[in-house]
Amino acid sequence: MDFLRLLEQIRVPGLNECMLLITHLGEETAFLAVALLFYWCVNKREGYYILGVGFFGTIANQFLKLVFRVPRPWVLDPQFTIVEQAREAAAGYSFPSGHTQSAVGVFGAIARSTKIAWLRAVCVAVAVLVPFSRMYLGVHTPADVGVAAVMAVALVFLLRPVVMGGDGKYIPWMFGVMLLFATAFLCYVEFFPFPADVDMENLQSGVKNAYTLLGALLGMLAAYAVDEKWLHFPTKAVWWAQMLKLTLGIALVLAVQNGLRAPLDALFAGHMAARALRYFLIVIVAGIIWPMTFRWFAALGSRPSTQEEAT
Repeated sequence: MDFLRLLEQIRVPGLNECMLLITHLGEETAFLAVALLFYWCVNKREGYYILGVGFFGTIANQFLKLVFRVPRPWVLDPQFTIVEQAREAAAGYSFPSGHTQSAVGVFGAIARSTKIAWLRAVCVAVAVLVPFSRMYLGVHTPADVGVAAVMAVALVFLLRPVVMGGDGKYIPWMFGVMLLFATAFLCYVEFFPFPADVDMENLQSGVKNAYTLLGALLGMLAAYAVDEKWLHFPTKAVWWAQMLKLTLGIALVLAVQNGLRAPLDALFAGHMAARALRYFLIVIVAGIIWPMTFRWFAALGSRPSTQEEAT
């Protein structure tokens, strides 16, 4: 807490706004955009690598939150103040930091993959700045961000040979382990006898994430199987077609994400199974439905054949 109090004393409005912008890079939307960029436009296996790092990191992060149940800094010290705009995104227990886990994992994976020096430097900078922003905003302690960063870095290095090695033959095994972990985590949050003093809001956050992860993973399994057997969608296209493909695709995914919330919640009477089904359908759209258009995008801007030119 001493370090957080030091940061509290140097806060100024301009720097507050800067840190609020940086911290968004550790949120779900940023992870989604980066993962889809690589999966759709760069290399599918690189996309699986980023998704794997994000998935295992989130499972470990959410499990440790519920095991240790460490309150947020402002709960530990009621005299401590935070940057209020950051409170809404600071859901669940404090240890370890989910934003840090996501940012260090995703941008660390990109830094591990790329040989472009400036891109690697940017990714490393983001992986450092997001954890710092969580402490500056007052929503996490150094222990929260430190443990999350170490776990993320470990996953970055451990998963790369699994996904990128062996000509991709280990990817189904990775998905199998992911399914085992997701099922185990869901059973944990639903059936473990948590003590009476557990914070129900924080526990509910863990339950919500458990259903989200299982639904998304089942969608990933289906998308992987369909692409391997039938779809085989291309990732290459001319640069402006790639931008169009990515922009329209992300807009579609976000529309599905938001548009299905109310009807599925009504259908399932508010049960978290609605969230699992919603994220399953989101991934089906992102991994199967939208990629069906990629051959058309790949053809955009391509040169006509010799016969067509002669005609």
